[in-house]
Amino acid sequence: MENILNIFIKSIFIDNMVFAYFLGMCSYLAVSKNVKTAGGLGIAVVFVLVVTLPVNYLLETYVLKAGALAWLGKSFADLDLSFLSFIIFIAVIASIVQLVEMVIEKFSPALYQSLGIFLPLIAVNCAILGGSLFMQEKNFAGIGEAVSYSLGSGIGWLLAIVAIAAIREKLQYSDVPKPLRGLGITFIITGLMGIAFMSFLGIKL
Repeated sequence: MENILNIFIKSIFIDNMVFAYFLGMCSYLAVSKNVKTAGGLGIAVVFVLVVTLPVNYLLETYVLKAGALAWLGKSFADLDLSFLSFIIFIAVIASIVQLVEMVIEKFSPALYQSLGIFLPLIAVNCAILGGSLFMQEKNFAGIGEAVSYSLGSGIGWLLAIVAIAAIREKLQYSDVPKPLRGLGITFIITGLMGIAFMSFLGIKL
């Protein structure tokens, strides 16, 4: 349980998808003009990560990696399907994103309209695929750790986009030099927030 909690906290603050790895920056920059829209997209990303990463973990553990199919019999023990990882992970992500898109369109048409093209683009959000690829690299001991990592990564991305959206709303009333207005000042603030999040590297978990 302690290790699961450590993974959760570390994935939010230390291994933050935006500030540590700069993943998912397209949506982060484009949809962070107001807090409401940013929060809606962030929650959608959290949901997609929490569903897809554990599913991909199970596929990786019991189907794709070398020797994963040993449970089918000795003749399958040497089979290695890891070369299919990318395409399987992307297929799972695209399926879940399609489901999320239909649910949001059904229950929150206003949010669906405000997110626009960036909602289906969650399927190609590199933070989502990055989570599954980091899962492979980290070699988690069980499904609990994978779920903890996916939830923490999603919350970390949500925290990042809501924070920058809140700052951008305030910047509308600030006297920002004309050449830096819009994405210019957003890039600068994102860099400063990334430096600020580096302070969490000193936490011992």
